[in-house]
Amino acid sequence: MNRLHKMIALLLTFMLLLPGSGYADTVKADSPITILFTHDLHDNLLPFNMEDNAAIQSWGGFARLKTAIDQQRKNDPQLLLVDAGDFSMGTLFQTEFSGQAPELRLLGQMGYDATTLGNHEFDFRPAGLAGSLRAAKTSQERVPFLVAGNISYPADQQGKIKDDLIPLRQAMNAYGVKDYTVLERKGYRIGVFGIMGYDAAAKAPKAGVEFSDPLERAASIVDKLQNQEKVDMIICLSHSGTVADREKAEDVILAQKVPEIDVIISGHSHTKMEQPIIEGDTVISSVGEYGANLGMVTLQPESAGVWKQVQYRLIPINAGMAADAAVDQQIEYFKSLVQKDYLDPLGMKFEQVLAYAPYSFAALEEIYDQHCEQPLGNLISDAYIYGVKQAEGEQYQPIAAAIVPNGTIRASVIKGNVTVADAYNISSLGIGPDNKSGYPLISVYLTGKELKTACEVDASITPLMNDAQLYMSGITYTFNPHRLMFNKVTDAALQPRDGKRSELDDDKLYRVVVNLYSAQMLSVVGEKSFGLLSIVPKTREGKPISDYEAQIIRDKSNGSELKEWVAIARYLQSFDQVGGMAQIPDYYNQAQGRKIIDQNTSILARLSQPNTIAWAVYGLITLVILLIILLIRRIIRRRVPSRRITYLR
Repeated sequence: MNRLHKMIALLLTFMLLLPGSGYADTVKADSPITILFTHDLHDNLLPFNMEDNAAIQSWGGFARLKTAIDQQRKNDPQLLLVDAGDFSMGTLFQTEFSGQAPELRLLGQMGYDATTLGNHEFDFRPAGLAGSLRAAKTSQERVPFLVAGNISYPADQQGKIKDDLIPLRQAMNAYGVKDYTVLERKGYRIGVFGIMGYDAAAKAPKAGVEFSDPLERAASIVDKLQNQEKVDMIICLSHSGTVADREKAEDVILAQKVPEIDVIISGHSHTKMEQPIIEGDTVISSVGEYGANLGMVTLQPESAGVWKQVQYRLIPINAGMAADAAVDQQIEYFKSLVQKDYLDPLGMKFEQVLAYAPYSFAALEEIYDQHCEQPLGNLISDAYIYGVKQAEGEQYQPIAAAIVPNGTIRASVIKGNVTVADAYNISSLGIGPDNKSGYPLISVYLTGKELKTACEVDASITPLMNDAQLYMSGITYTFNPHRLMFNKVTDAALQPRDGKRSELDDDKLYRVVVNLYSAQMLSVVGEKSFGLLSIVPKTREGKPISDYEAQIIRDKSNGSELKEWVAIARYLQSFDQVGGMAQIPDYYNQAQGRKIIDQNTSILARLSQPNTIAWAVYGLITLVILLIILLIRRIIRRRVPSRRITYLR
């Protein structure tokens, strides 16, 4: 009998140690749960430099990140490690996205439990993402769970999806992409699901798939996690983001509409929160971009179904953090593939120095936050024109203007050597029909009136959507931000860098160079401005372009697409040498009067030079005022009795 008692006691002890058992729940009911998190890593596998108060410091890098993760795991082996999307697209490593999936494989090696898809995971279209998922799966390496809760495949009336979506659906199924996953830690069942927000979905125009309403899908998934999976905690990996105005912050709205979510890891907006947003019982956390920091939030159960935050930290990933040797070795392997597969055909080296920058350009966040001329925008747009001249040689046709939108600038330049990798980072987005990374440059023709409209797009749309801010080479224009919307530009003319100012002819066609994505976006200006503005990219013959890829500029020597980043690299190499190295000239250390902002607030400055839109608005206002006056007069007549004359008899 004594022996039987010992066996029962031993069995009970064993059951207490089982993760996920009812006994473990009882023993560890008050145990805290720690979540480590990142988002918007954007392929920053290697450390990068940033300037802070004139000091240049090294940040990030997956090998350092792994060391920080391991340090936290020593304290809590059962912590969770998650990522909220946009783990790819931003550096030269993205050139191996479809073939090798370096991002997912490294996330797996670092021990990530789960991640979700951001809009940039769709940059290489359905085929690109399908290739990445297949490569990750066939690598036989550990990879994180991939949760994506609001993706669907549009089908025709017969229920057949498009041909290019079939491989993506197959790859998603093979990888095991689900709406959610359930993880067990310290006896708790923790549901983790992923969502793509409204703004992020709008910025994935080539995804092919459809993104259903994130709020509705989140509510549906949470209901299933609570009532079917019986989870103790719910974590949402949301690629939606936050903004300063909480009423417009997508993830704040998500917390309000689906209050059962305990933690939202908020990606997409690159927000860095020193302290999380607490909305009801939901903790909303963001750590910033590129792996410069590792986020940590610890929660403890407060009451049934309610978790209370007990700790929140941003762990800096800087030069003081040692690099994990195994991850560092794997990164070097992927780096060698980038060199062989992508750079060798271009005759370039990963760390090849192209030029020296004797000063730093504005930081990327500063460029995004300000509405003004930016020297970096000038350099990129000038590089477009230089690159086309070099590519076309004797067949070069004069370019009147080059246009660069804010949203396609992905990195800045800091003081020091500028390498091939740095040049690529500046304009790293997209892919061409050659299935090689990087948007190609294309040639379109716009009328003088449409070039003026492009200036108006910058002046009027930028305050509403900063991605739409434009930088132009070959154009000078003045706008007054205090004037009526769509009538802010008061002057626009041609102004080549080395030429004289000349007036734009409204009816004349001018050759303009843009990247493939920007050209397609120019064509939707009419739609976005409710038909008030119109830009229709045309061929040299003046016909509206139906096939933008047919307008791609190709190198005369081999017929290859001229990538925008290659144009930048070649332009950097072209600068005059100082001490045997090309050096960025002082010309780009200041504004050059390409975008002039007139802050005059006088009535004359606000109302002079009205265009057709302004006349229409003024006419409508005048009509409304007249109607109000007539209405007031009618009311007065009804209220004041008419005078009557009485005659005495």
